[in-house]
Amino acid sequence: MSTLEVNKLTPLANNGTVTMGDSGDTISIPSGVTIANAGTATGFGGGKIGQVVTATTSTEVSNTSSSYADVGLSASITPTATSSKIYVIVSASNAGTTGSGANNIVSLVRLVRGSTEIAEYLGLRVDNVTNMQNGGSFSYTDLDSPSSTSAVTYKVQQKLETAGNGRTSFFCFNSRLATITLMEVLA
Repeated sequence: MSTLEVNKLTPLANNGTVTMGDSGDTISIPSGVTIANAGTATGFGGGKIGQVVTATTSTEVSNTSSSYADVGLSASITPTATSSKIYVIVSASNAGTTGSGANNIVSLVRLVRGSTEIAEYLGLRVDNVTNMQNGGSFSYTDLDSPSSTSAVTYKVQQKLETAGNGRTSFFCFNSRLATITLMEVLA
């Protein structure tokens, strides 16, 4: 193998193109090399989506506890490299009732990888209303770095910040569709 050492490659024609290799060739870039781009890199670079996994549920789940519980929405993905990131999108409906003994409700939703909490979100908050039912749709996203090439499972859980006095939270309220989407972002 020959080594060519230069500081700059310039095309023969003004605004021309420098071609490296021929069709079917592989250009190898060793580990530890940094490629800097000060211009426009069309069709080059990382950040491409390697795979997409999605799962859905429309089963309404209620919770009257201040402890997190599964809501039946989960999906698994097997990253192709430890450097890959997983972009997670959760879309669902969340609702709550305050009952006659409480005048507020805070419903929390969290994203878990395995048994590790990745993120916690506010699903619903209502203050100063008794005997109320309220809800809406939400969408949450997270970019996770599992550093693994083994299957990883992401799931959604829900709880009340404060339980009791008739407070109840609902996931997939009125059996509305909930979706979790996992996208592998290649390095």
